[in-house]
Amino acid sequence: MKMHKLILSFLLFIGVVSFSCKHYPTEFCTYPVANDSIPLLSRIAFGSCAKEDKDQPILKVIADKQPDLFIYMGDNIYANTEDMDEMKGKYALLSCKEEFQYLMASNPVIATWDDHDFGANDIGSEYSKKAESKQLFLEFWKEPANSPRWDHPGIYTSYYYGDSTHRIQIILLDMRTFRSPLKASGSEYIPDPDPSKTFLGTAQWAWLESELEQPAQIRIIATSIPFASEESGDETWSNFPLEQQKMYDLILSTQANGVLFMSGDVHYAELSQRNVPGLYPICDFTSSGITQVDPFADGNQYRLGSAIVTRNFGMIEINWSLPDPEIKMMIFNESGNEVYAHTITLSTLHF
Repeated sequence: MKMHKLILSFLLFIGVVSFSCKHYPTEFCTYPVANDSIPLLSRIAFGSCAKEDKDQPILKVIADKQPDLFIYMGDNIYANTEDMDEMKGKYALLSCKEEFQYLMASNPVIATWDDHDFGANDIGSEYSKKAESKQLFLEFWKEPANSPRWDHPGIYTSYYYGDSTHRIQIILLDMRTFRSPLKASGSEYIPDPDPSKTFLGTAQWAWLESELEQPAQIRIIATSIPFASEESGDETWSNFPLEQQKMYDLILSTQANGVLFMSGDVHYAELSQRNVPGLYPICDFTSSGITQVDPFADGNQYRLGSAIVTRNFGMIEINWSLPDPEIKMMIFNESGNEVYAHTITLSTLHF
């Protein structure tokens, strides 16, 4: 983590210490769940980085945009603890927010986690409460009893929407449960070429390969940390360059058309694009944060346009009516105004 972010983290820590003296709810508030039957998925909203002790009016703005689906991309609370009662209390605080309940009642919601709701800042497989944290996560997000998420370590999973000609596959990766420790130099993380280091772990990589072999027109791979941005000293896939290359190789070997990455974590929004030999352009659409935002963005030579450094959420809109469907990627601010847009055609994401 860079020095300016260390300072911000310290200030946040002071806030956490101050807030920890307050009482959390002991049980989740009952919240409504929208009908999750989606015959055609064409508007997908997403966001990340939301402190449970802050007001979150942007959730109402999201709901009023009437997306077909909203994806929580991680740091959905800032637990930062090994105390499961405290973690449950923070989930409970979120569940009782009127704006959260409004969002949950308005449209279907799915979720993955990142470090702060997994357990601690920048933590990976070394976190000692993985199983307990997973239990709370699945209980809070009302994971169905028959979900395969209950059956394996970690919370990775996939969803399919639409008929055979409009099929969207959404893959939610778990970037925490299996991740090896990061390599640091001073206050920054640096690329680690050690072939034993992993983000996903053996079982999740094998599962991902089988998922990419399934038929779909569009495949959204949700990875809580940026995939295609430039190495910046923070957490990105470039910390383990062999794992990043493994993802490129997997897309190539499975000939998986339509892959688009979605990410969060960084406290600003951007669209990155990498041109990799043998592949179609690899896009990574980042939205962060719902409450947490930095006053500046890290450098990124793969960024298309400018970064957005206000509270924000992302939206992917697919125009299925065209012979070559258009995919429009938009960032909206907390007032609901579009502040960034970039459009590609589906054929752009084909071999």
